[in-house]
Amino acid sequence: MLSACSNTPVTPPPQTTAVLDEYRIGVGDSLRINVWRNAELSSEVPVRPDGMVSLPLVGDIKAAGRTTAELSSALTEALTDYVRNPQVTVIVTNPSSSDFQRRVRITGAVQSPQSVPYREGMTVLDLVLMAGGPNEFASANKAKLYRRVEGEVKVYPIYLNDLIEKGQVQTNYPLQPSDIVTVPERAF
Repeated sequence: MLSACSNTPVTPPPQTTAVLDEYRIGVGDSLRINVWRNAELSSEVPVRPDGMVSLPLVGDIKAAGRTTAELSSALTEALTDYVRNPQVTVIVTNPSSSDFQRRVRITGAVQSPQSVPYREGMTVLDLVLMAGGPNEFASANKAKLYRRVEGEVKVYPIYLNDLIEKGQVQTNYPLQPSDIVTVPERAF
C-alpha cells in the first residue's frame, strides 16, 4: 500500500540558474572602494555588523543589501559636495556573506543534520548521504524539499526510501542554493 503512494507522478521543482542574479553586499564582506584620481579617498573596508561602511568625507553609509552599482552610485552622490565629478568603483574583495546565501540544508530524522556549501551538480541523494542517511526514526518517504521560487516557498515530495532502497530516482532532484530538505520522524 505504501509503495503505491510513491509511484504517483511527481512534478519536479523548477530549475533556475545556480548563479545569483546580482550579488548583494552582506555583513562581513570586504570591499575595495576606489575613487578615481583620489587615492586618499580610496580604501579597503569591511561591512560592519550594522551593515554600514565608513569612508573619509562620507562617514557611515549603508552597504549591506545593496549591489556594488547601488553603493557606487550612493557614494558618488555623497562625494559630489567634496569632489568634482567623482567616479567611484566598488569591488567585493571577500564575499564572506555569500557562504550563507549559497548553502543547502538537511534537517529532521537524519544521522547528522547539516548546513553545507552548495556545489554545482549536487542532488538530494548527495545531501542525504552527507548527513549519514535517514536515522531509525525516519519516515523517509515523507521527506520534503523546500525551495524559494519567485519569492514564494514551494514544497516538493521526496520519496527517500524508494530512492535509497529501490533506486527510483524521480525525486532525486538537483539542488539549488538555499534549498532545505526535511525528513520527518514516523509516528509510533
